[in-house]
Amino acid sequence: MGSAAPRSASVLLLLLLLLLLRAEQPRGAELTFELPDNAKQCFHEEVEQGVKFSLDYQVITGGHYDVDCYVEDPQGNTIYRETKKQYDSFTYRAEVKGVYQFCFSNEFSTFSHKTVYFDFQVGDEPPILPDMGNRVTALTQRFRGAYWRDLDKMANYTQPGGTPATEGLGRLAPS
Repeated sequence: MGSAAPRSASVLLLLLLLLLLRAEQPRGAELTFELPDNAKQCFHEEVEQGVKFSLDYQVITGGHYDVDCYVEDPQGNTIYRETKKQYDSFTYRAEVKGVYQFCFSNEFSTFSHKTVYFDFQVGDEPPILPDMGNRVTALTQRFRGAYWRDLDKMANYTQPGGTPATEGLGRLAPS
């Protein structure tokens, strides 16, 4: 009977921990939408100063599969602009905190509407494992082994006429 308070406190602590972990994770949105001819559609996202964001987009259907796209910072400065692109990617680290706007325009088209897909991500993707950059995994070991085996095969290969394939290159295998 007296254990209800410690249990509720531990549940509350667990919920706070989950919220803190969630706050550090990147956030984003994916959307596929119709962009009518002679139209423009804009989206907005608040980004903290120093945080990286990325925009990937692709025209899926319509006309020549192209749209105009631009991104503006909170002060109205254009930080990205491309015209008549089928797809592209843009990554930027926010210099100021505020609402960033990204727009897709089909205003140049008078008769064909488009279907546009975009993926907007805010924040750095954490590594799958902590210290991933310094870790040797089974996959990297397998790749390295296959790479050096292939180099050894090349070093021992002779071209027609008896000339070694690697003549003049020297030995590339690790010492």
